[in-house]
Amino acid sequence: MLRVVDFTSISGRYRDLLPRAEFNVERAVEVVTPILHDVAERGAEALRELSQRFDGVAPEHLRVPAEAIARAEAELDPDLRSAFETSIARRRAVAEQLELETDGPSARLAEGAVVGLRNIPVSRVGLYVPGGLAPLASSVIMNVVPAQVAGVASIAVASPPQKEFGGLPHPNILALCAILGVDEVYAVGGAQAIGMFAHGVEGLCDPVNLITGPGNIYVVAAKRAVRGLVGIDSEAGPTEIAIVADDAANPAFVAADLISQAEHDPMAASLLITDSESLAHAVQAELARQVSGQAHEERIRTSLTGEQSAIVMVRDVAQAVAVADAYGAEHLEIQTRDARAVAARVRNAGAIFVGDYAPVSLGDYSAGSTHVLPTAGCACHSSGLTVRSFMKTVHVIDYSADALAAIADGVARFARAENLPGHARAIEIRGEA
Repeated sequence: MLRVVDFTSISGRYRDLLPRAEFNVERAVEVVTPILHDVAERGAEALRELSQRFDGVAPEHLRVPAEAIARAEAELDPDLRSAFETSIARRRAVAEQLELETDGPSARLAEGAVVGLRNIPVSRVGLYVPGGLAPLASSVIMNVVPAQVAGVASIAVASPPQKEFGGLPHPNILALCAILGVDEVYAVGGAQAIGMFAHGVEGLCDPVNLITGPGNIYVVAAKRAVRGLVGIDSEAGPTEIAIVADDAANPAFVAADLISQAEHDPMAASLLITDSESLAHAVQAELARQVSGQAHEERIRTSLTGEQSAIVMVRDVAQAVAVADAYGAEHLEIQTRDARAVAARVRNAGAIFVGDYAPVSLGDYSAGSTHVLPTAGCACHSSGLTVRSFMKTVHVIDYSADALAAIADGVARFARAENLPGHARAIEIRGEA
């Protein structure tokens, strides 16, 4: 089912040769720009028309009424609520114990010369929760919890209206908002939701400072188009998994994990990187067995047989790590002997899942880690969504008169060397006071 790509005789240039899905954001930007302008100019009227056009339903209420959110929570299956609460508790524990940055210590450079560091949460965020092929209620947790831990004062959530739910977002999304104490929820999806957050809509939604959350290519394009007006987390493309495995791996586990990502989207990428021909053959057999009868079989087959998915044969585990680093997977599983040691050698991945019992599906829900992660190789320079994503760093400069005087001549000289005498004078005038 998966095509095989042979890297055993290749050294270097892996990134150029690895399978990738086509994800042309620039082309999508051309499509969403008129949508963003329409929302900026016509506000709520445009949102209703665009919802009818793209989601097939014009919500009666663009901002979801409080009673609808409360009803979704009240009607939530108790066992599902328990699963939601486990996911929330673990994500919050990781955010509080590992990700929360307090103000940094001050640096004393000389007597009376102090530079401090403050980490300040952004004031208002707009969190996007997808509702297309799979209504990702889990994304509510992955966006809201770190924003709350960071101390963001104003949190708004947007998710597409669903025809089957009377123009409201999926009930699980609303129930999670209720459990997390978020009452500003909008039945708005796609590029128009990004436009609403970025520009604001009078009488409906105030503009935000930061937009986070995954979405389709049009959501990604809209985030790119408004970046600068607001901050964004990343340009996350179709989901992807890479698995580094040797002959010690369980082929049934490997196949199940490749399938788990393939069911997200026909453009999802599933990559097995291995030095074992016997494992490659066994995984192919498992895929043929496990894919048959899946709820989303057609979608899975399209993903696994697409140009973005493959088995990459390598010489050894060392080359497998090099190929994985070149790929920079959103999700990277290590299913090898001494998996922890192999994982420690990886530099580029959105999240690393170590051993047989840490599948990506665990990270999607209740591992405690984030599942909003960089895709398309961006893990070589970008990180997943954490508490730090919702904070900005501010230096606080506190110098006494004597501390400034001690370096004033040098600073003024530097300023004049850059042909900025006004800068120099701002230093010198203090010495004359």
